[in-house]
Amino acid sequence: MRTDYDVIVVGGGPGGIASAVAAARVGADVLLIERYGFLGGGATAMLVNPFMTYFAGDKQIIYGIFQDMLEGLRELNSYGGAREEWAFDTEAFKIVAENMCVEAGVTLMYHGFLAAANTAEGRITSIEVATKDGLKTFTAKVFVDSTGDADLSFFAGAETEKGREEDGLAQPMTLNFRMAGVDIEAMPSRREMTEAYIKAKEAGRIRCPREDILFFFTTQPGVVHFNQTRVIKHDAVDPESMTKAEIEARRQAWEISRWLIEEIPGFANAYLQQTGAQLGVRESRRVMGDYLLTEEDLLTPHRFDDVIACGSYPVDIHNPSGEGTVLKHLEPGQWYDIPYRTITPKGFDNLLVGGRSISATHAAHSAVRVMPIVFAIGHGAGIAAGFAARDNKTVREIPVETIQAELRKQGAFLG
Repeated sequence: MRTDYDVIVVGGGPGGIASAVAAARVGADVLLIERYGFLGGGATAMLVNPFMTYFAGDKQIIYGIFQDMLEGLRELNSYGGAREEWAFDTEAFKIVAENMCVEAGVTLMYHGFLAAANTAEGRITSIEVATKDGLKTFTAKVFVDSTGDADLSFFAGAETEKGREEDGLAQPMTLNFRMAGVDIEAMPSRREMTEAYIKAKEAGRIRCPREDILFFFTTQPGVVHFNQTRVIKHDAVDPESMTKAEIEARRQAWEISRWLIEEIPGFANAYLQQTGAQLGVRESRRVMGDYLLTEEDLLTPHRFDDVIACGSYPVDIHNPSGEGTVLKHLEPGQWYDIPYRTITPKGFDNLLVGGRSISATHAAHSAVRVMPIVFAIGHGAGIAAGFAARDNKTVREIPVETIQAELRKQGAFLG
């Protein structure tokens, strides 16, 4: 395959999909590199479901490429249901994402794992990608980091931070799992299940630091999705730590599934249908950019002249060291802005962040990390990357008004 492109996007999750499609739609020759054999990242490999809110009150505030995804899912009868309005079919997501990329003219490369980034004078000159056929070198005018863990930025030498400011601990990780064969009509309420869960923990039947039961209904009859396991004090970018975390999360998922089958009404004939291909990672590295987004910026909410995405999901911090979750909601009907400067890593002229690892504090990151917002961030990053490549300019030389105008043209909401 070719090795030189206008724009290379690393990571094929929601942010990478949006970044690649957006860059291609403004005429860029785009390569999207993904380590798995399918797109979707958090939505597929991590089995995250459903979409979190993309509304401020009754007003939808995330459109654009995210809306294209919703419409594609609806066309396949794979979005929403009577019990869970924003649930989606994971396999359909893969199909829709691929179709969007192929139709936009994006070149896809699966089974490629970023191994290194080469730099000179504030620019990434090339990247090294590990494949079954050996190391491959790729070059581009502009690179977009949609790895979720800021791998590309980190390998290039950009400044990054991990976890909360006081001790570096990140939000816990979760191995999502699904139970099939459930008699949903016989299920207790979430409150009743939580009461039984707490008793099981107190009796030593379950060992899991999460304080309650969190489940969602799916698009499939008799299938219930559990965002339940909680693995604390592990590092998502340390392979030794991640290995231990995966083992512990799988133990928790199996243990909880046995408890459900043996003790909870509606689950007597159920079985553990699926776990995520990997742990769901809420937080790892964050890239330090030209602006650091704060909790105050979100909750005020502050309006930015260089807004490229909006969101309304609350500050949502799962306790990095044990039980408990901190939630801080916006006023009803309010949304916050995400400025362009949060996706421009300090010290680099041809690198953008198109995913959850934008320049934000631990608290602010806890809000902007969810998939609809990541789609919106990637949309802005992709347009900026495409224009920078087209005009042979740095990512800071593209007028933000030009990026905003194209975002609106492509259906995005900017306030």
